[in-house]
Amino acid sequence: MIKLVIFDLDDTLYNEKDFVFGGFFEVCKYLSEKYSISFDEIFKETKKILFENGRGKIFDVLCQSYNIKEDIDTLVSIYRNASPKLILYKDSELVLNALKDKYKLGLITDGMASVQWNKIKLLGIENYFDKIIVTDDYGRAFYKPSESSFLHMLKSFKLNSKEAVYVGDNPNKDFIGARKAGLYTVRIIREVGEHKDVRLSSEYEADFLISNMEELLAFLKGVL
Repeated sequence: MIKLVIFDLDDTLYNEKDFVFGGFFEVCKYLSEKYSISFDEIFKETKKILFENGRGKIFDVLCQSYNIKEDIDTLVSIYRNASPKLILYKDSELVLNALKDKYKLGLITDGMASVQWNKIKLLGIENYFDKIIVTDDYGRAFYKPSESSFLHMLKSFKLNSKEAVYVGDNPNKDFIGARKAGLYTVRIIREVGEHKDVRLSSEYEADFLISNMEELLAFLKGVL
């Protein structure tokens, strides 16, 4: 019987690009004002670099494009401390409200601790969860795909692995540790998201696939 539902954060509960573009906005505003560059132009160029090269060294490439000698650490700091408006996907909000009084709810998310806690605060979701694990708070041994964070979550609620399910979106790392820990795993493949087109071998994929969070409710009824 499932007693604990654990969620990933980025691109699972909300569209992470909302934060990414919000961070870009602040960086481009800073550069536009400092170097008298058209904001619209540099913002468009930043997004182009993202789509062509991935995240990597976006600000390095951007500064090279405009022949700017800017401290990259300053730009990274501006990006990480941005406060864009973030909202849950509608189906995420619906499901969290439907589950919060019936199950224990957990959140496990990778990424720099200050950035991930900032996202959680901007989304206003702390009260939904009985326990939140930002893996960076616990050290690299807790980063996905390690099973450490999942085992720690189970221990916190004194549950066994078959009493919990984990919902994420990234098969590169989300489900390996969860499956090693013995949890049921569910992958949400939305119409948008960085990993929506990624398909890997069975050892990386989740046990079940869904296309929206409302299908999770049906899954839980089937498991019970």
